[in-house]
Amino acid sequence: MTTISRATLEDAPAIFALQHLAYESEAQLYQDWNIPPLTQTLAQLLAEFPSCTVLKASKGGVILGSVRAQIKDGMVQIGRLFVAPETQHQGIGSALLRAMEAAFPSAQQFELFTGSRSEGNIRLYARHGYSITQRKKLSPKVTLVFMAKAGAAAAPQG
Repeated sequence: MTTISRATLEDAPAIFALQHLAYESEAQLYQDWNIPPLTQTLAQLLAEFPSCTVLKASKGGVILGSVRAQIKDGMVQIGRLFVAPETQHQGIGSALLRAMEAAFPSAQQFELFTGSRSEGNIRLYARHGYSITQRKKLSPKVTLVFMAKAGAAAAPQG
């Protein structure tokens, strides 16, 4: 059974290696190997732990996916949601996303982004209630699609 839990600094090397493996398909899709998940160093990832919530999906002690987020002024920015290529389409990404949203019950809004050609990612986020809010050109080859949804704290109190 896959479990979702908070990642620790000891998990960082495995998360880092899996991040590079998981984002290889994105690099191929865009023919751009300079995307941030592939250029990030292990030291940069470790530096994110104090300011981010980092979750991992694991089974039998093996990390299958991860996601990170941080909150600022009621806005939760979710990033680097990825799953091992061989375990995609098994609900792990959805479980990570739901767990991250649940980790921020006071959120007014959730925001994330993906590449404009990453249709599977866009469909996944739309299924979870996210809507496209803007597009932004990252490089000549990559355009980002920003998506958002209201958090529970934004709901009218009745």
